[in-house]
Amino acid sequence: MKEIVLNNRKNGMTMMFLFIILYVIAVLLLITGNPLLFCVGIIWSCIGWIPFLGLKVIKPQEALVLTLFGKYIGTLKDEGFYFVNPFCVAVNPAAKTKLNQSGDVDSGSGSTVAAMLSGKSASMTAETTSKKISLKAMTLSNSRQKINDCLGNPVEIGIAVIWRVTDTAKAVFNVDNYKEYLSLQCDSAVRNIVRLYPYDVAQGVDTTGDGIADEGSLRGSSELVAQRIRDEIQKKVEDAGIEIQEARITYLAYAPEIAAVMLQRQQASAIIDARKMIVDGAVGMVEMALDRLAENHVVDLDEERKAAMVSNLLVVLCGNQNAQPVVNSGSLY
Repeated sequence: MKEIVLNNRKNGMTMMFLFIILYVIAVLLLITGNPLLFCVGIIWSCIGWIPFLGLKVIKPQEALVLTLFGKYIGTLKDEGFYFVNPFCVAVNPAAKTKLNQSGDVDSGSGSTVAAMLSGKSASMTAETTSKKISLKAMTLSNSRQKINDCLGNPVEIGIAVIWRVTDTAKAVFNVDNYKEYLSLQCDSAVRNIVRLYPYDVAQGVDTTGDGIADEGSLRGSSELVAQRIRDEIQKKVEDAGIEIQEARITYLAYAPEIAAVMLQRQQASAIIDARKMIVDGAVGMVEMALDRLAENHVVDLDEERKAAMVSNLLVVLCGNQNAQPVVNSGSLY
């Protein structure tokens, strides 16, 4: 379906004044006393309201998709006061769909029918809703999903997608409900991308598909993951006339059932890394001390005394508590 933009019908003000003048004339005809003119006035008084149905006001960043007896005739996209065929009908299958997104959140008034959309709640209000399609950039806040990463660990992730309608004809006629369609495609894209990455950096994992292990992870490569999610969603919603401007990860954590275990693992890993750093520094300091003593001929130590000195220095440097000094007042040996 190709979008047809109607830009040559901004004559709503002129047509409105014309219809008002015709109504005034109809009233004058009613009081002339001529039976023929009286009948004409009665007829116009009865059907003169129909042309007013063709007056349409379009605000900035709004659009109205029009059909005439089931046939698509065009879209009003530019702001202005239009007059179209009064029998035209505006079409927007997603007019009553309310998702958790900016400018489109159900206020709670009126009766509501809740429907679950892959972990997100969508509400359909029974109140009369405008058939106009918003062309503004909107933010769809995707609720948290539980997904297994490439190592099988369950993680919870939530994303926010900034999107806008670019082709109203595709949005209305190519899919049943473009808002629900976008919501479901967001869920699918997040699952497809997240399962390619480990939560944290893991050895031997290829996240790019080039056959070479890399250091990609959900926690360390959030910008890249968000970009891949955006590209994945864009490919899926192209036929719906929707442009995905940006996707951002708003929440990322291990699932509650393994969060405590993974925290202990991270703590243990941090302790091991810290110990390795401390030992490397202590060994370097001991080597430096022995070299300086030998170089300056401060004292000559045999192998047994060197071993004792190394042991004492390592205990002092690697211990968690401050060492208590012992003064040896006797001889060296």
